[in-house]
Amino acid sequence: MKRLTIAATFAVLSAPAFANGDAVTIGDVVAGEEQFNRQCVACHVVANASGEVLAGRGAKTGPNLFGLAGRSAGSVEDYRYSDALIELSETDATWTEEAFVGFVQNPTEWLRETLDNGRARSKMAYRVRQEEQAYDLYAYLATFGDD
Repeated sequence: MKRLTIAATFAVLSAPAFANGDAVTIGDVVAGEEQFNRQCVACHVVANASGEVLAGRGAKTGPNLFGLAGRSAGSVEDYRYSDALIELSETDATWTEEAFVGFVQNPTEWLRETLDNGRARSKMAYRVRQEEQAYDLYAYLATFGDD
């Protein structure tokens, strides 16, 4: 958790503010696209409101990641979230860079710590092993927002 706190502090202090409203990230968008195509496409898609697939191959094991940055946790309509993610959504949590990075590196442990619930579990078994890759993924996903 200490590593996440340090990373979050670094993000706040070093990331530029974007005047056009784009999400502030410390990751690399190009590297994030590469990681998405390696690690995420088997389960996730990025598709806009009209159903146009912008990234991925149309997989539906995990929720659509379009508009992830700043979105309320557990809010993709018609997706069947785990009980823990539903509990998280009831706290009005949003997918910030810090939350996303912590979650994708260890989904179940992150939910247990965040919810202070030792029984919390995530449906997502996959883990992004390298913190830098998690930041890159968030930077890439943050490029997909409202139509």
